[in-house]
Amino acid sequence: MNSVTKGKRGIRPRDAASLVLIDERESEPRILMGRRHSRMKFIPDAFVFPGGKLDAGDIGVRPAATFAEQTAQQMKHAAASRLKAEALAAAAIRETFEETGLLVAHPGDIGDAAGEAWAPFRERGLAPRFDVLDFVARAITPASSPIRFHARFFAASAEAAEGDLRGSGELEDLGWYRLSEALKLPVIDVTEFVLREIAERHRGRVRARAPLYCYRNDKPVVRG
Repeated sequence: MNSVTKGKRGIRPRDAASLVLIDERESEPRILMGRRHSRMKFIPDAFVFPGGKLDAGDIGVRPAATFAEQTAQQMKHAAASRLKAEALAAAAIRETFEETGLLVAHPGDIGDAAGEAWAPFRERGLAPRFDVLDFVARAITPASSPIRFHARFFAASAEAAEGDLRGSGELEDLGWYRLSEALKLPVIDVTEFVLREIAERHRGRVRARAPLYCYRNDKPVVRG
């Protein structure tokens, strides 16, 4: 995130969420990633995980299955309320479907509160699954950036995702990259940090509390 042109300080970060889908069927995990289009204002041409900003229509979405206890505890430090935590998880799953065509969902009723962007789920009689999500990390864009996000990064097994991989045009070169390959792609510092957290988890080293990647005087700081 430090690659963004500096701007005025004091811009409030917008809530956002990403989903790291991990295929662990082989000895080295493969990660689903894509390259942001060159015309995008925020980190163009960088490889990222599926994700995006929290929409009003994500608040109050009824899941098919709620968080596992460990994830629920982790999210207490990453969101102001259980409602906010679930909305962020919903956003990550919605954005993943929109950008990749993959559904992390089970049969269920998303409820009347879900926004229009959730129509594909409603039409299929599906609701998002939160029980398969792990909370990996969060990051806040530097205060000097003209576009700021407070992003939460969830992870889930590729086995939890259904459907055919198809891009929406927002992410190019969409595919499954071996973890060692992903770290060599053109990624920003936050993405690299999350990839290294995934690598540590694969080795069985899980933090007691999901870390926060942020900045002090435009220099990266890890807390947690």
